[in-house]
Amino acid sequence: MTAYAIAHLRPATVNGAILEYIERIQSTMDPYEGRFLVHGKEVEVLEGPFPGTLVVIGFPDMERARAWYASDAYRAILPLRTDHIPGEAVLVEGVPAGYDASETAASLRAAAGL
Repeated sequence: MTAYAIAHLRPATVNGAILEYIERIQSTMDPYEGRFLVHGKEVEVLEGPFPGTLVVIGFPDMERARAWYASDAYRAILPLRTDHIPGEAVLVEGVPAGYDASETAASLRAAAGL
């Protein structure tokens, strides 16, 4: 099942460390088949405050997403970002093909006795 690394990064002043991080990140993702799905694009905010930008990286599965984040290569460059750009990062597993939200609602309804 596809997994995603998602980061909500706040506005920051571009500097040499940030540029080095951007220049080096792809080579840390390649061994884990990671690829950018969203990177450096302006977000269209529809609800609530959302300062900054969004980054989404896709991996074939959660195992490879976790292995990438824990890899020596990525850990070596991570401070180049975290020391200069505030934000949050998460890993999340995608839903399977054919996913139907109404089935999730039915399960939640039954569990809540509604």
